[in-house]
Amino acid sequence: MRKDLLILTDILKANVAPALGCTEPGAVAYAVSKAREILGEEPREVYVAVDRDILKNGMFVSIPGTKEKGLVFAAALALVCGKSEYKLEALREATEEDIKKAHKIVNRKAVKIVLEKDAEGLYIKASVVGDKHRATVIVKDAHDNIVYEERDGVVLKAKEENLKEDKSWLKAKIKEFTIEDFLDYCDSVDFKEIEFIGEGIEMNKKIAYAGLNEEVGVGIGKMLKRQIRDEESLAKALTAAASEARMSGYPLPVMSSAGSGNHGLVAILPIAIIGEERGYDREKIIRAITLSHLLTAYVKAYIGVLSPICGCGVAAGVGMSAGLTYLLGGSRKQIKGAVSNMLAGLSGMICDGAKIGCAYKLSISVTAALEASKFAMENIFIPSDNGILGNTAEESIKNLGRISVEGMKNADDVILDIMLKKQ
Repeated sequence: MRKDLLILTDILKANVAPALGCTEPGAVAYAVSKAREILGEEPREVYVAVDRDILKNGMFVSIPGTKEKGLVFAAALALVCGKSEYKLEALREATEEDIKKAHKIVNRKAVKIVLEKDAEGLYIKASVVGDKHRATVIVKDAHDNIVYEERDGVVLKAKEENLKEDKSWLKAKIKEFTIEDFLDYCDSVDFKEIEFIGEGIEMNKKIAYAGLNEEVGVGIGKMLKRQIRDEESLAKALTAAASEARMSGYPLPVMSSAGSGNHGLVAILPIAIIGEERGYDREKIIRAITLSHLLTAYVKAYIGVLSPICGCGVAAGVGMSAGLTYLLGGSRKQIKGAVSNMLAGLSGMICDGAKIGCAYKLSISVTAALEASKFAMENIFIPSDNGILGNTAEESIKNLGRISVEGMKNADDVILDIMLKKQ
């Protein structure tokens, strides 16, 4: 394998990790947990400042193992029992007694969540106050990337001292590669280097079948279950059911992709289900999912970690379309064509926060990615003179990034304003 591609293994490991519940409340819980540990005494209250996308995505999503929603309860529970060693799964050991204590914290209004209007990109600042001390932690650029720690005005860690742990530069480095590079990597990398990718198959299938067979959410998975007739409809039903369970707070982790659990569901499940049902060997399936993860991360690097564009539907959908076409034996031209087909059809899906309705968006994404791949396998490609498409798949992705970063600057503000007025 080409030496310049070796870093893609590190990029994969930085992007693919387990997450319990929605990533945004998990990130807030992680920050609060770390601040509470630094505090070194009984916490009295916590102040959390977040960027607009963290606020938007954490507002109406359920907290695993509880019947509660939102960032306020996530922060309160982290004050009681959060463990920063588990990072985005900081709340995974919460008990019923812990939940009762968190309710008391919320009821005495000891948690304040505010919007940091000037924050650029992902930003969480958690300040935990006790009777004698105050501790502050800042998470930036990635959900699990702590860049600053302080206790009573004394800086314990700053970004300059944390470069080895800061993986945001590694995630951004993916922009230096092309789809050809990703394909060379997936074709030639030693299977042992990417075998860990397979852990996400079993992890995500477990919550998918829970969502399909148990009473969660509003019944999206149940309805799609009744429509299962082949491996494609099974893949769609399981992906939507997994998201519905996750957004409802079902207490099982998922394997994330590019910092998001829902991204991981789309990037992994449809390829795994279709591959297994059609009898493909496990190595081929894992190599295809590896391509899916790389394309998902590539799109996210351009549209932003959190974006006005639905990353679960569009970024992970692009990854899925490429990975599935790879699995089915598509040529490199067909794989790139599937990417452009997907962007031609679904690039307009917005992100209006994490919630149960995301399950429906994932269902739509899987359907679109299946069709994008089928078109490509039949050598049907949406022409490059259509809309935002470029002359190459990479150009199309960069154009999508421009729309997200330059063209939708006010969209998040409007979306968030609409959501805040419902509280």
